[in-house]
Amino acid sequence: MSAGMSVASAKGQIFEALLGFLPDWVQVAVIALVLLAVVASWVVKLRRKLAYRRAVREGRPIHAAAQYGQGRGADYLGSYAPPRGQQQGGGAGHLGAYAPQPGPRDGSA
Repeated sequence: MSAGMSVASAKGQIFEALLGFLPDWVQVAVIALVLLAVVASWVVKLRRKLAYRRAVREGRPIHAAAQYGQGRGADYLGSYAPPRGQQQGGGAGHLGAYAPQPGPRDGSA
């Protein structure tokens, strides 16, 4: 790749190299399928966003994992998620039985 070539141009060159040996009708079909996939992903994203807005406007309860742009890791754990009421401490509190036990301090450190 030359120093003056942009990244988009390099990606275009790679795409042309991959499709260059195929017949024209296959190239057109592949490009059409890629465009169809992009448009379909936009449509699905737009439908989800609209469904979320309708639910909010109508006052329907929304599952935490289904909130648009609000999903968190613990929302997807299901029965494996920690209880919500449990206070999460930091440090050695998470170690349980493996936490260091307080012992006699003899001051000879």
